[in-house]
Amino acid sequence: MLGGARGLIAQSDYVRSSQPEIFDYDELIRLDDEPRDPVLQAKLDKLVTTPFVNNEAWLSGSRPHAPQVAGLGKTLRVVQWNIERGIRLPEIIDALTNPDAFLKRQRATGERIDATELLDEIEALKTVDLFVLNEVDWGLARSDYREVVSDLGKALHMNWAYGVEFVEVDPLQLGTETFEGLDDEQERQKMTAQVQVDRDRLRALHGTAVLSRYPIRDAKLKPFKTIGYDWHTKEVDGFSKIEEGKRLAAEKVFLEAVHREIRLGGRTCLYVTLDVPELPRGKVTVVAPHLENRTKPSNRKDQMAEVLEEIKAVAHPVILAGDFNTTGGDTTPTSIKREVYQRLGSSKFWAERGIKYATGLGLVYDVVTDGVNMVKNLNDPTAKDVPLVAPNPEYELFHMLEDFRFDDGTTFDFRGDRDRTLNGSTGTLGNSNYRLKKGFKPTYSVERSLATVGKLKLDWILVKDYIEAPRDSKQTYRFAPHYPRTMEAVNYSLEERISDHDPISADVPFQEPGKLERNKKLKFWPF
Repeated sequence: MLGGARGLIAQSDYVRSSQPEIFDYDELIRLDDEPRDPVLQAKLDKLVTTPFVNNEAWLSGSRPHAPQVAGLGKTLRVVQWNIERGIRLPEIIDALTNPDAFLKRQRATGERIDATELLDEIEALKTVDLFVLNEVDWGLARSDYREVVSDLGKALHMNWAYGVEFVEVDPLQLGTETFEGLDDEQERQKMTAQVQVDRDRLRALHGTAVLSRYPIRDAKLKPFKTIGYDWHTKEVDGFSKIEEGKRLAAEKVFLEAVHREIRLGGRTCLYVTLDVPELPRGKVTVVAPHLENRTKPSNRKDQMAEVLEEIKAVAHPVILAGDFNTTGGDTTPTSIKREVYQRLGSSKFWAERGIKYATGLGLVYDVVTDGVNMVKNLNDPTAKDVPLVAPNPEYELFHMLEDFRFDDGTTFDFRGDRDRTLNGSTGTLGNSNYRLKKGFKPTYSVERSLATVGKLKLDWILVKDYIEAPRDSKQTYRFAPHYPRTMEAVNYSLEERISDHDPISADVPFQEPGKLERNKKLKFWPF
């Protein structure tokens, strides 16, 4: 269980930098040997259970912003964001650290946006003290071989922890894809050349990160025992069956290669305990899961149950934030353009081929699947499940979270108060996640070439503060979430959006807030 002694530990006791051993290119190629080398297997096992930890920022003098918010006093500003591998990392860094440079990028695109809202979001992002990030690459060609979390830590002057979720061993990522079966030999050679990789820089890691201006006391990484989807065997077997079918159309060679994702590892949860002296016990535990998308909602609930068992004994505040993949079904709709972008980056070469090979064929993945299609509350996965009339397969996950009690009797804050939101909304989790009149503001959008844009609420922030009843407005609001936001403007302000997920945020006050005036449907941050 997580925990520790009260108060800050000595400066010299913080881990400056540590990480497990990672694979070189030759080892990555050998990982798919049968049988696998026991030494490589042991290395893989350690890699997916050992977090990277870095406190360089704290030890170099960086300190929290603890922004002052009207009515709340000093706060911990939290942002959760699935950054889609970090493919657009330069733009992300500018958005978080260099408003002038980001606005220059924006003006160069000519995109028409709500400038006031964009400026407001950029201003708020400057003083974030805690980021929880999903889909973070380390040494992959699609994200220019960047060590994304390390680069962010340096740019933001933040401490960080990183947990490896997957080692990417798909031929597209390793540079070994040859597009066999493509009839046009010249075209095949061009495409094969495009997937070649820098073998000295390729590390093929993908995972979850926590960045904090508070020092990291300890961290742990625990893969889920509940396997929602086997990203290695299922992907290899599925591709093998297609091979046996001789690929009826040559164009499918490209589409299949893009849709396939062969990976070792699995969904996981990163647990990071921070020293936060502003609070009675001097600590906050950040819990950063990434629940499976290619599975049933019941399996996501089982994965979350593992998280709750792990943190049950924590006697100080907890921030649970991550991509819960609350799609209501086994997958989400997509487009060939996004699939190419996710696998290979934003290369014009691949974008053109994506359009070329999709034209006239249709996209077997470019549909709203049955699991998604039958759920009426895509934007409110917390809504009641009414069998036959209004089914909601995700409801049980949130029902479990609301009923959960820590050993000290406290619970997650499910309150939604009109005066503690930006738009005067109320309802379940309204203080920690931005609600609209009907459901939550979506955090994930997909581009679909054959129909309208699909939008879902996949990303969440929940807070364990000091209350014992999840919806009791008479209990304390110390360290309770306030003024949640879904930051759509910053994500969509450039010609190409920064990620397929919008960042979400909440402000958590260190002291009991004063009496707040009824919110007059404020649109922006109450500085």
